[in-house]
Amino acid sequence: MDGYKAGRGDADRYLRAVDEIRRSLSDSVTSSPKRLSCSSSSCPSPANAMQIAMARLEDEFRNILASKANEVEIDSLVDLSSLSMTSDRSGDFSDEESSVGETSEGSNSTRTSSSYRSTKSIREIDLLPSDAISDLRAIADRMIDAGYGRECFQVYGSVRKAAIDLNLRHLGVEKLSIGDVQKLEWEVLEGKIRRWIRAAKACVRIVFASERSLCDRVFGSDEAPFIDTVKGAALQLFGFPDAISIGRRSTEKLFKILDLHDAISDLLPDIAFVFRSKASESIYSHASDILSRLAEAVRGILSEFENAVLREATKIPVPGGTIHPLTRYVMNYISLISDYKQTLVQLIVSKPSASSRFNGEDVGGGVMEIEFPESENQSPLASHLIWIIAILQYNLEDKAALYRDTACSHLFLMNNVHYIVNKVKGSLELRELIGDNFLKKLTGKFRQSATSYQRATWVKILHCLRDEGIHVSSSFSSGVSKSTLRERFKSFNAAFDEAHRTQAVWFVPDVQLREELRISVSEKLLPAYRSFLGRFRHHIENGRHPEMYIKYSVEDLEGMMLDFFEGCPPNALSRRRSH
Repeated sequence: MDGYKAGRGDADRYLRAVDEIRRSLSDSVTSSPKRLSCSSSSCPSPANAMQIAMARLEDEFRNILASKANEVEIDSLVDLSSLSMTSDRSGDFSDEESSVGETSEGSNSTRTSSSYRSTKSIREIDLLPSDAISDLRAIADRMIDAGYGRECFQVYGSVRKAAIDLNLRHLGVEKLSIGDVQKLEWEVLEGKIRRWIRAAKACVRIVFASERSLCDRVFGSDEAPFIDTVKGAALQLFGFPDAISIGRRSTEKLFKILDLHDAISDLLPDIAFVFRSKASESIYSHASDILSRLAEAVRGILSEFENAVLREATKIPVPGGTIHPLTRYVMNYISLISDYKQTLVQLIVSKPSASSRFNGEDVGGGVMEIEFPESENQSPLASHLIWIIAILQYNLEDKAALYRDTACSHLFLMNNVHYIVNKVKGSLELRELIGDNFLKKLTGKFRQSATSYQRATWVKILHCLRDEGIHVSSSFSSGVSKSTLRERFKSFNAAFDEAHRTQAVWFVPDVQLREELRISVSEKLLPAYRSFLGRFRHHIENGRHPEMYIKYSVEDLEGMMLDFFEGCPPNALSRRRSH
């Protein structure tokens, strides 16, 4: 007989023969299931026969494991975009929790596609056909009863470890030490984190869960083969986030660390299910410890980000009073933070400390005390976001002082606070966290800066159009002082020319705000100039060289106002419009 491969009938007879040998030995050996091992010269024939039978069963066990495995490409079962299973057949997944050891009917040895069973989010693959699993179970039972369990476990582990390693390679799980991970450039690491999250879900919910199911069906309640087979791969898998959790903290890492945290948090119940025995609980504990360290890293990075915003001390004013790069960076950052609201509300459990508002000397050398709007109903996360905006405003006010022109300083604050307000309004999550009260204060700050800009520039220009000092009277007559009038027109022209020259280069990037600001200025300037011109132009036109004093019509001023806040010299704007 060609061993176990001779056919089903011969295989059954072979197993019955092994059982007969086992029973015959049981009559003479009292320490069952102690392993029988002796030389052919000193042992009875049944013992020699048992050794030969065990060697053949071991070979057949290895052969079935290696040759009967279903051909499944694990990575093809994972949807790269949603990280879920590609199959959408409702009949393949059960909404009810099913037994891990449950078999699928209709399996056969020629089948290459797999059926799936669902235990919550677990997706088990039939790694071998049911008839092959039954044969493995029959062999395993006999080898263990005969005291050859260790050999059986070793064969099982060697074959299945190779299959698991292959699956991990297909999923992109690399063998990297903690040092290897921490040496990687952040751009490279970001890509590896994305691939790891995808791979981890497939490993836990498909690879490890399927190995657990197979092991349960082959060995019953014995945990040893499963632990021996999977533990190394599990430690390799979780070594990557472990290295990141203890690595150097920096602000750009926050969101990928949150992605890692969310992925492991989402997987933790599945890890607990797959590694549910006492012998394998260390895997769950390891994953849980990594989760705690990632949470601590998130809290630390948020604190470091707050300090970085406060201490950013660029001394070069941005051209034209436009939005500072710091403002864009901070607001984009906290907008992303609000996208992780569900996680961060749980992780951020304490509000900014009172001592953080008094931090010695500020970036300008004075004693720092930042106004921090706070209410009792704020969550700790909301308090941190409001605090970040408060220290951003504080820093921006310091940067506004870098402008020599007070009007540009106010325009700079207007632009930046307006950007902050729009960012808050543009995100429902961020607006809910910040709250309407603080948003109203920000809006008031932006409007105050716009008003201060107009006062700094246009009050001085409008002052040239006042009536005071133009009318003169004596005991003989009353009239207009033409010299004073000429001086007023000259002063207005010079002041407006200067404003036009400088403020065309100033930049208000928000189109709507730019238009609103022009309208607001025009509503003050144009009626005042029209009235002044209407009342006094004939006094100038009746004199010599009126063109020296009446330089602009109302329409001229209105056209020139279109140059304001475009961020280009007036001559360039004029050429651009002519084309």
